[in-house]
Parts: sequence; structure tokens; C-alpha cells
Amino acid sequence: MKKHTRWLVAGVMLAVAQAAFSQSQAPAQPSQRVSLSASATVQVPQDELTLTLGTQREGSNAPELQNQLKAALDTALTLARRQAQAPLMNVSTGRFGLSPRHDRNGKLVGWQGTAELILQGRDFVRISQTAAQLQTLSVSSVVFGLSAQQRQDAQSQAQAQAIEQFQKSASEIAKSFGFGGYTLGEIHVNANQPGPVRPYMMAASLKSAADESSPVPMEAGLSQVNVNVSGSVQLK
Repeated sequence: MKKHTRWLVAGVMLAVAQAAFSQSQAPAQPSQRVSLSASATVQVPQDELTLTLGTQREGSNAPELQNQLKAALDTALTLARRQAQAPLMNVSTGRFGLSPRHDRNGKLVGWQGTAELILQGRDFVRISQTAAQLQTLSVSSVVFGLSAQQRQDAQSQAQAQAIEQFQKSASEIAKSFGFGGYTLGEIHVNANQPGPVRPYMMAASLKSAADESSPVPMEAGLSQVNVNVSGSVQLK
């Protein structure tokens, strides 16, 4: 009798195991998951200016040429530092160095040197007027961009708009398919940083204006900050 009971229990356990195996092999129910994306773009005024001044000189004597460049840079740097005040205007040095010049036969015929000074900040008038006073250097390029705070504020605004659009689209899709709502799946938020603004090369007429100690004419534009929200939602 006991032996028969043991076989009966073993048979029931086997049947349960077979049923569990069959259920694990059954095809999964289709998931009502939808992928979508939304983006928003915000245009903001450029509030930061990077103005580069420099000089290029040539000579046959490398130490003498280097001293000439150093003197021109030191004079400009001394004057610029008097007007420096972060974040209105920061002053820094750029490229400084010599490179050899060779003829067609590879013979050294002289040296060419470059020295640069960079004025960067949010006070366009201060930067422009300071540049006009630096007689030993001339303006070579002007680049407008966004300050860190301006970029962060624009990104937050674009992000809020993109998320709102994503939620609106998810609700509309759920309703269109006859569902009452949705739950969020995996979501990705990507902010496209504004690319480098193309430098505006100063014309010769502007250089002469700077020689006369008049402000360098310039005008900022707009930068775009884009945020994209993508991911999936589970309809329910």
C-alpha cells in the first residue's frame, strides 16, 4: 500500500513538472509597446564674445623676432588687464611662437612669428573699446557664442518642451489604439550643444578703425539649443 502511494505521488509531481514545462514553452503574449521621440528647439541671443587680436612678423634673426613679438604682446596685455573684469571681460594669451621659412631648395631663409591676445566676456562694448586701444595688435577674428548660464537656461527650457511633447504624443497614441493610458519604459534625453560659431574675420577697414582708437563694429546673432527625448511606452 505504501509502495503504491509513493508511485502515485511521483506521478503527480511528474504531471506538474510537465505542465510547468509546457507553460514555459508557450509563446509570450504580445507586448503593447510603442517607440516614439519628440524634440524641441529654443533660440536664444548670443551673449558671449571672443575677440582675438594678433600680429605676424618676419625676420632673419629668431631671438630678435621673438623679442619683437613679446614686446608687442606685453604692451597690449598691460593695457587689456586694466579693463579686465570677469565675467564682463577676461584676458588671456593665444598662440605665440616662431616657425622657420625655407626656400625651394630647403635652405633656411628666415623666420615667421605669431602672437595673439584673446578678449572674452559678456560686455561687448568693453571688449570692443579695449580692442581699439591695443595699437600693437590688430583684430583677426570675432566669435559670438553662449555663456554657460545662457546655454543651461536654454537647455532646460527646450528639455521641458520636448518632454511635454513626448507625453502628449504618448497619450494621443494610447487613445488612438483604444487604451486608457501608458506607462513609461526606457527614456533617453539628449541635448545637442550649439556648434562652434563661424568666426567673423575682420576686414581691413575695421583694422584701420581700430588704429584710430574707435570701437570695432560688431553685432551678435542667435544660437539654437536642441533637446531630443526618445524611448518607449507600454500601452495599458
